[in-house]
Amino acid sequence: MPILSTLIRDISPPRLSKRRKLSQTSTIADRDSNATVSTKTDPALAAVEAGKAKIHDHLAYFKENLKEFSIETRDNCPRLSIQEFAELYERNQYDHGNHFVIHQHNHPRAGVHYDLRLQFSKSSSVSFAIPKGLPGNPNSKSKGRMAIETRVHNLWNHLIESASHKTGSLLIWDTGTYTVLPRKMPHHQKASQHTTDDDSSPDSDSNSTIKTFSNPSNPPPALKNGLPENEKLIHAFQTRYIRLRLHGTRLPKNYTITLRLPSANDFGKSTARRKRRQPAQRKQQRRRNDSTDSEPDSNANANSSRNANQTSAAARVDKEEEDIDTDEDEDTTTRLHNAYPGSTNSIGSIHQRQWFLLLDQRSSGFVLRKSGGLWERDGDGDGDGDGDGDGGFEPFVVRGREFERSVVTGRLAREVEGDEGVEGYVGRAGWIGIET
Repeated sequence: MPILSTLIRDISPPRLSKRRKLSQTSTIADRDSNATVSTKTDPALAAVEAGKAKIHDHLAYFKENLKEFSIETRDNCPRLSIQEFAELYERNQYDHGNHFVIHQHNHPRAGVHYDLRLQFSKSSSVSFAIPKGLPGNPNSKSKGRMAIETRVHNLWNHLIESASHKTGSLLIWDTGTYTVLPRKMPHHQKASQHTTDDDSSPDSDSNSTIKTFSNPSNPPPALKNGLPENEKLIHAFQTRYIRLRLHGTRLPKNYTITLRLPSANDFGKSTARRKRRQPAQRKQQRRRNDSTDSEPDSNANANSSRNANQTSAAARVDKEEEDIDTDEDEDTTTRLHNAYPGSTNSIGSIHQRQWFLLLDQRSSGFVLRKSGGLWERDGDGDGDGDGDGDGGFEPFVVRGREFERSVVTGRLAREVEGDEGVEGYVGRAGWIGIET
């Protein structure tokens, strides 16, 4: 069935398919010379991402798309095969899934940032935008990061790698499962021993953790405290403090962060658009309070006249806002509930709240040196007390769109843009990572 032109936004020319796999040094121009015009009748990727086109099986749709554009990379590039990626997602398609994804988002106005999305129900994920990406150096001079709440997303948004002129490019920087650790840790106990899941191996790597939940229709057994990870996340989110361990493909073993919402940022403002007619209403109220009852009939007529004039003025203001605001009805609903269509904001996320994000050095396997005040890798990284193993990890730096490849397809941001036919796209310049 042909797709209506109104459902497709900023995608020209059509996508190309059956590209041959290339090495890391391949260019988009080289791939274009070996491509053929696609004859598929599937909806455009950007239209699906924007919710303009509906599909029944998101996993099958995105799996096919990612497979089509997957390329070969060097051995030192962290990768998750398409099949492993699909199985990971499928295992978390149930009420207590604990899937996460980190998207590198090259947005035309906001610039490069990293979106951390955490599944909290069968259909929905809470989302944080991290402008500089996750911290990777326990001794960095810039230890903190800002993490800004955005809209609640659909779980299937975790599958997306796409690009358009309107939204820029999205690539999968990392993905896996998460564990919510206790808020307070006993001082006598090392952080590397703190994996609270009995159904996964303590301090297991990403692959063994991913393979824990083998059947999405058969939820995992109850944990020690009787709560699955997604319910721990909901509780921690609502208490404004989250100690989060991410079991990913790119991120190192036992990588743990804390997210804290300062009380000054804990606002509950409505996401509905404020009407500009409110000052007129207050002025009208003051006039009514100052009026006398000596001429009730004339006052009633005057008030009726003022109400009619106010209604007319409000209608003109609303019309002006409609002329400026290009959002459709569903976008108004999105603002009101802070959730994209298909998702549910049952966790209580509020748009644009600013959280404070830190690397949790102890939980990540580092110990504080007695002299010098520097963090160093713990010699008992496996937490069994025998002194062997390597805790912590080698410091890493988030380097941005020119260097970092997708863990699923191996593509750079510009290659995602080229594959989606987004020619001539120029993202916002000036992004600088934190290297010290």
